[in-house]
Amino acid sequence: MNHSQTRIFARRSAMQAIYQWQLTGYDLVEIERQFVEEHGLGHGNPAYFNELLHAIPNKLDIIDSALAEFTDRRISEIDPVERAILRIGAYELLYRPELPYKVILNECINLAKIFGATHGHKYVNGILDRIAHKSRAVEIADSGKN
Repeated sequence: MNHSQTRIFARRSAMQAIYQWQLTGYDLVEIERQFVEEHGLGHGNPAYFNELLHAIPNKLDIIDSALAEFTDRRISEIDPVERAILRIGAYELLYRPELPYKVILNECINLAKIFGATHGHKYVNGILDRIAHKSRAVEIADSGKN
């Protein structure tokens, strides 16, 4: 499995763990322990899973503020699966500049297609695309030149 694939697996696992955290409010360390024991991360990137699981709740106010600017409802009213995906995407757009915005959007759309509601991927795409245009304007402008 290459580096990109291990990050995809870590992102997918983190989405499921963040979903669990959103619904239960359990301690993140306990969720991580339980998730690793039950699901393992042998094919993933445990460090990236750990980063997403812990950094997103730690930066939740900033992430949710970035999302709220472009949502049509309160963050708490967004479907919990799409909310977890949006939080991962917003985190990556804001805090992982080495990851191309197109990769982030594509991976989050794929997660929404697999785990979200029927048209949830369109909602996820719309919100994250707006955040990308605001937070990654230079990168987006440069990609249009190629």
